[in-house]
Amino acid sequence: MTTDRRVVVTGLGATTPLGGTVPATWEALLAGKSGARTLTEEWVAKYELPVHFAARLAVPADEVLAKVEIRRMDPSAQYAVIAAREAWADAGAPELDPERLGVAIGTGIGGVWTLLDQWDTLREKGVRRVYPLAVPMLMPNSPSGNVSLALGARAGAHCTVSACASGAESMGTGYEMIRTGRADMVVAGGTEGAIHPICFAGFAQMQALSTRNDSPETASRPYDTTRDGFVMGEGAGVIVLEAEEHARARGAKIYAEFAGIGMSSDAHHITAPEPEGAGASRAMIEAVGSAGLTPGDIVHINAHATSTPVGDIAESNAIRRAFGSAADAMAVSATKSMTGHLLGAAGALEGVFTILAVHNRLAPATINITDFDPAIELDVIRGEHRQLPAGDIAALNNSFGFGGHNVAFTVKSV
Repeated sequence: MTTDRRVVVTGLGATTPLGGTVPATWEALLAGKSGARTLTEEWVAKYELPVHFAARLAVPADEVLAKVEIRRMDPSAQYAVIAAREAWADAGAPELDPERLGVAIGTGIGGVWTLLDQWDTLREKGVRRVYPLAVPMLMPNSPSGNVSLALGARAGAHCTVSACASGAESMGTGYEMIRTGRADMVVAGGTEGAIHPICFAGFAQMQALSTRNDSPETASRPYDTTRDGFVMGEGAGVIVLEAEEHARARGAKIYAEFAGIGMSSDAHHITAPEPEGAGASRAMIEAVGSAGLTPGDIVHINAHATSTPVGDIAESNAIRRAFGSAADAMAVSATKSMTGHLLGAAGALEGVFTILAVHNRLAPATINITDFDPAIELDVIRGEHRQLPAGDIAALNNSFGFGGHNVAFTVKSV
């Protein structure tokens, strides 16, 4: 049964192509830096991959975790644990009944490195050399399980797998866990560690990746007429969600209110978005309405904006379809221009950015736009960052994924 409990954000954590922590990532974002760089792995040449760059972690996991943790967790789980630990510490690492603490960590692809490394081991060396922890490492719920173990969370450890909407949807799962009374606090977000040759080959054959090998830093260019695909990224974004009365009782720092969520599905195509934005617009309308807001209350949108020719226009159409002329007053950021596309972690990391934008009343500018696409009917922030208004404000975070998954959630100032 859903209650009227308000849900707030009391902790933030991340490991990204821009920084190993939230403060480092936010600082680099505001500096307009790109996390994309040329790959040095030998498999790029070995498999003759047409794309030679990606947005790798700024701080490798093996510089943060113990050797035994690296050995026992796939990169997807490693990144989730790093981000979750930061978020939990940021929330004050409170003591509470473990049965009132939950976890919801999503991923789009999961343990692809473990799966294929162990397959190679089986083929080349035989069954006796396969790692005994192969299955618990490769399963997509490994990140949520490992975070729950790290924090002792027993209210539930959930994993949402909805492609590039996974992280945002998991935050919605955490929100609902608190609203229904299942938990008082939930560590929620998304993770992805899929910069692997099979993923590169698949996306490249789909012609979804940018091929600007001569200029990785400028390759992710949402809303530019010359955009030619997304840039692969990796990392994790995690927040601590908490019932407001619980947070205030312990004197917690509160970043913002997680105020509402909307979800829908396109049932249109397994990879392409519905071009008029019918499904995506429903998710946005629900996210705003469920928060008790009107379109006029939304001052900022962190857009999904992957830098694909079709996707950016479809999202622009969806925003217009949802909000009409009210969209004119919504300042839009496309932060994938700097982070690349973190797949299942994208919505979670961009959720962190949306929360920080509301908390700091500052929406980050999009980089790499030199020729703005006239088909995009949005107020996209370029050049200087945008100061958000004083008083009560609200922002929207959009996330869409292969399979037609649409997720939007609303953040309010406190």
